[in-house]
Amino acid sequence: MLFTDEHNELRRTVARFVEDEINPHVDEWEKDGIFPAHELFKKMGNLGLLGISKPEAYGGLGLDYSYEMVMAEELGGINCGGVPMGISVQTNMATPALARFGSPELCAEFLAPAIAGDMVCSIAVSEPHAGSDVAAIKTNAVKDGDDYVINGTKMWITNSTQADFLCLLANTGDAPAHKNKSLIVVPTKTRGVSFSEPLNKLGMRSSDTAQIFLDNVRVPQRHLIGREGDGFRMQMMQFQEERLCAAMLGPKGMEKTIKATIDYTRERQIFGGSVLDNQVVQYRLAELSTEVEALRALTWAAVEQYINGIDVLRLASMAKLKAGRLAREVSDSCLQYWGGMGFMWDSPVARSYRDSRLSSIGGGSDETMLRILTRLMGMDKK
Repeated sequence: MLFTDEHNELRRTVARFVEDEINPHVDEWEKDGIFPAHELFKKMGNLGLLGISKPEAYGGLGLDYSYEMVMAEELGGINCGGVPMGISVQTNMATPALARFGSPELCAEFLAPAIAGDMVCSIAVSEPHAGSDVAAIKTNAVKDGDDYVINGTKMWITNSTQADFLCLLANTGDAPAHKNKSLIVVPTKTRGVSFSEPLNKLGMRSSDTAQIFLDNVRVPQRHLIGREGDGFRMQMMQFQEERLCAAMLGPKGMEKTIKATIDYTRERQIFGGSVLDNQVVQYRLAELSTEVEALRALTWAAVEQYINGIDVLRLASMAKLKAGRLAREVSDSCLQYWGGMGFMWDSPVARSYRDSRLSSIGGGSDETMLRILTRLMGMDKK
């Protein structure tokens, strides 16, 4: 991937924003169990960072997806996983289908304020019994006059307690599971929408996550994104961008963990020398660094194909799989070299260890990625 001056300037802008507006507050947000999404997103909206690849007609910059991924790569430098996850939900999970298929009226009402940072949004797909298996969702939207009446439950919803609207996937008919689903914009202040207490997660502590209950929620049918019954297909398209983003968020954070480990092991004394004096430690950290660079190359290769209109299901699935597994490997290996200090809650490597575990589950589990790949390789024909 060849980067232009515009790519590099965007990279500098995001890096400065992370260092000035996010990292100084991460420890506080982690303790609070939430980051101030409206405040932070408004600052990002003012810089044009929430609509990089979105249409100019609604306040976006209208750039190709490679610019979106430059931002994602720099967001990986945030000193936790929860904040970049919340941002990427806004930019790469809850709004791509709306931007691509939403009516002009729907985009003006919801996409434009999301790009400006005036609204926070969530993607509401997963349910207590249906995570990676999207076809198994049970939430229903039934037509009644000019409205949909929605009933169901959504689970593990990022940004939910602060969201102004949901991009919600629901069953809207009796067709086969892959053809009976639709994406619908649901304002969270609508009567019948309620939330659980914030979920007490192992990691991603600064990201607010809750269960959402929908009890006879009535929204206008004009809130439908695209055509009825196309929701599964549109969600699969959104997953491609989500998975590329998830992979791209990984390398910079892993590099920071490796660098912090080098610094710590250089100072940590044991058996008459520093931990870093041991060749086995040096070689392992060099090996991990090589793996991180390979992940970066794979992900950028997928992005380059994506912006050129090539189907990247295979490469995006590989990158998502590799990112999740490597994040776990890096954090676990590095924590070992920190010894007892690595096991302390407030150590940076412990936070990386906790946060990285979700990367093999959220946005499609490792097993889901492997199932996609085995099908593409002609091994699994189910």
